[in-house]
Amino acid sequence: MDDGVLNHVRKLLRENVIPSLEGDLAENQILKEIHEDIKGIREAVLSFSAGDFSPPIRVRGIIPGCLKALQAHLRHLIWQVQLVEKGDFSQEVRFMGEFSTAFNNMTSQLNRTLSMLKKKEETLTALTENLRSEVDRRETVVEALQESEARFKYLASHDVLTGALNRVSFFERADADLKHAADRGIPCCVVMMDIDHFKVFNDTYGHGAGDETLRHVVRVIAEGLRKTDFMGRYGGEEFVLFFYNAEVTTGMMIAERLRAALEKNQVPLENGNVLVTGSFGVVQTKEDDDPDTENYMQSLVNKADSAMYAAKRAGRNRVLLYGEQYDGCTKPSTADS
Repeated sequence: MDDGVLNHVRKLLRENVIPSLEGDLAENQILKEIHEDIKGIREAVLSFSAGDFSPPIRVRGIIPGCLKALQAHLRHLIWQVQLVEKGDFSQEVRFMGEFSTAFNNMTSQLNRTLSMLKKKEETLTALTENLRSEVDRRETVVEALQESEARFKYLASHDVLTGALNRVSFFERADADLKHAADRGIPCCVVMMDIDHFKVFNDTYGHGAGDETLRHVVRVIAEGLRKTDFMGRYGGEEFVLFFYNAEVTTGMMIAERLRAALEKNQVPLENGNVLVTGSFGVVQTKEDDDPDTENYMQSLVNKADSAMYAAKRAGRNRVLLYGEQYDGCTKPSTADS
């Protein structure tokens, strides 16, 4: 064989640049075929080395056939890897020897790991749902306890029948407001109110109607109070009121407004509306009063109570101020109240 032919073939196999066929070499038909075959094989191998398995291999023969088989395997492997990428770990490779074993072991391990993660996810989901249910249950219990606590606090501080403050709670709040007002030189009024002829009312209409009347009186008075005023049930049909920041004129005006509201708003009973009135006694605090004095609040209530009974002796359904001319009035009997 000519050394030039051998040298050309060697260049085709070894050099980066494909040599051209020139001179006598270009006339050699067998060499031209070998040249084209090796050129096609070079192009395919270069594409494979760059990761491109798409170019078609048009050369025939054992070596190109092997390259075509390798190309098909690699393209199929790429497709399987893409499936694994999408989460299909059931893929297996049977045509690449040790690589097949490693690939199959990898996908099996990934599949086992995925199964374990799914089980853990299911377990965590169940635990999360149980925890959420437990949290909801506890929140419900806490809300119920808070509502119950608020209810107990309300019942402990309010009269069950009328909703007004009970005597203890009224005195506690009034004592605090009196001290606050005294520190700032603010006048206040304490008022006692008693429903007129309530015993006769109960005997006439029954105690059920009497209970409704008590509730009615509290509703009417509460609507006429200012935001800083409050009332409590002193006992029976007697109520005590506290007017914050109210000198005599203001206290008498508020009490008169409440008296008129009671007279105007009759009690709705099954047999029709019934007129109910009240007698009011008002007392104002003095600048030299000491709210820290023992039973100070009770002494104000007693004075307001005296003025209230004077209002009853003077004809009921009226407002009297403590200290006005009613010295001849005495406390009426229970039947007259």
